[in-house]
Amino acid sequence: MIAFEDLPAGRIIPLGELTVDRDDMLDFAKKFDPQPFHLDEQAGKNSIFGGLSASGWYTASLWMRRWVDEVLADSTSQGSPGGRELSWLAPVYPGDTLTFAAEVLSARLSKKRPDLGLVEFEGTARRGDELVYRFIATGMFTARG
Repeated sequence: MIAFEDLPAGRIIPLGELTVDRDDMLDFAKKFDPQPFHLDEQAGKNSIFGGLSASGWYTASLWMRRWVDEVLADSTSQGSPGGRELSWLAPVYPGDTLTFAAEVLSARLSKKRPDLGLVEFEGTARRGDELVYRFIATGMFTARG
């Protein structure tokens, strides 16, 4: 089980990779972000994206799923108070293979609750060497001791 002590500053956590499924991407867009360039091939071609592109929120959801599967599902996570940065740096297209990771930027115990650690991390998604998604957030994890 991953606890606060397992998340020191500087730790890089590989979260694996995933190939973007067109149908899944379209289903997400229909439900949550029905902008034309996320739903229609021609609208995507006519947009600045040059083709049907994923919602940034879909990309964020893919990252979150990897984070849950690789870290949170077997951890002392107590949720998150939020984040401070969110960037969609390049469009994501059906068939793209994305590699996900998290890097711990800082970790400290709470002053009010010494059994609770605050872990600031940077989450990323890359297509090859190209960074397509980045955010910084804080997670809360209980300590073992």
